[in-house]
Amino acid sequence: MASELIDAKIAGLGDWRGATLAKLRALIHDADPEVEEVVKWQKPSNPSGVPVWEHAGILCTGETYKDKVKLTFAKGAALADPKTLFNSSLDGNTRRAIDLFEGDGVDEAAFRALVRAAVEANLEKPAKAKK
Repeated sequence: MASELIDAKIAGLGDWRGATLAKLRALIHDADPEVEEVVKWQKPSNPSGVPVWEHAGILCTGETYKDKVKLTFAKGAALADPKTLFNSSLDGNTRRAIDLFEGDGVDEAAFRALVRAAVEANLEKPAKAKK
């Protein structure tokens, strides 16, 4: 089950990155109780894969690196970000990311609003044209 794999990944990190990912995960669930957790992109160099949160499509991914935790929003470029949480992947046409380094905090209310906006963006997918 994906949630168990994510639990194991967080526990396996055993440092500030695990605590940060756990906090962001809780905020995602708080913002969208219907969110689904999946794990994607498992490979030999990353056997635990990447946690992904979905609701009518991908909302965001949670990657961990040696020096940061990166939350990449699949449709971030289309989302309002009045508190300027996005600080990475700003040049792309579609995605936007939030990089958190050791000691960084996150505006919890703004983060939950961003997650809810991502859900809305997924639910507003244009209907496929009839042929």
